[in-house]
Amino acid sequence: MAIFLSGVKPTGIPTLGNYIGALRNFVKFQNEHKDDLFVFFVADLHAITTPQDPKELKQNIRNLVGLYLACGLNPDNMILFIQSEVSEHSEMGYVLQSVTYMGELERMTQYKDKAQKQTEGIASALFTYPVLMAADILLYDAEYVPVGDDQKQHLELTRDIAIRFNNRYGETFVVPEPLIAKTGSRIMDLQNPNKKMDKSADNNKGCIFLLEPLDSIRKKIKSAVTDSESIVRYDVENKPGISNLMTIYSSLTNLTYQEIEEKYRGIGYGQFKGDLAEIVVDEIAKIQNKFNEIINSPLLDQLLDEGRQKASQIARKKLCEVYKKVGLGRF
Repeated sequence: MAIFLSGVKPTGIPTLGNYIGALRNFVKFQNEHKDDLFVFFVADLHAITTPQDPKELKQNIRNLVGLYLACGLNPDNMILFIQSEVSEHSEMGYVLQSVTYMGELERMTQYKDKAQKQTEGIASALFTYPVLMAADILLYDAEYVPVGDDQKQHLELTRDIAIRFNNRYGETFVVPEPLIAKTGSRIMDLQNPNKKMDKSADNNKGCIFLLEPLDSIRKKIKSAVTDSESIVRYDVENKPGISNLMTIYSSLTNLTYQEIEEKYRGIGYGQFKGDLAEIVVDEIAKIQNKFNEIINSPLLDQLLDEGRQKASQIARKKLCEVYKKVGLGRF
């Protein structure tokens, strides 16, 4: 039985980019591997590397769990839990800092990018959070980790930490492999197609949220930046706007870029955007309807209680093994 693992930060409502690049792929992987185990968690400890409103964070945690389920994750072969409710994550993170080098963390491009956006002091947790991410993965002997392009560097660090620990203390951790979707792993901002769609962006006109009104979604897609050529053609370098919209279209319909180009040959952007708007709205409407059924039901807390118990059992066993190998404690 293989183990797949992934977590999502509850910083705001997930976007269409999060859905296509992560949540939708989780469901796909789960359906393709019914005999394997999927470990999914809400990465709330990672969220507080930057300042959060406590009330909003709590609501975002619950919303994210609801969206996990609304997007189609199957409880039958899944452990679903909240990261901060399983204390072994932070404990393992500290131990792994002892085999992680400053230079490795200084090279993390996400740290550099986020540090530049900080207007106040930079929290040390922002610097060390890739080590906590490694702990999240290595605690469960995860073999496969679905990641977007922007997280590949962090997974490489996780692999380096696992190998270094194994070499120093003996075989302990499974060295994980990345799973990167061939299509849709990086959805860009609708108003600035040279930047990733980001739920924390200052201007949300280029960002589609999974719980926003459907009319707003239509408007954003129809007003998305393209170019003056008015030819539906995939060319990221010269036509980033229409290429991004084609990526969304391809991801939600499974049509290839060539098939989309053929379908809209000689038609132009207006019809293409209108069709895409309805495709996206239909997809998100299904998610919202299911979310509204789940969010206040007993099922949500029941799954989280069960998930916390199962995750803690697995994580405690691995942490005890690690403590013993590095010489911590009395036994």
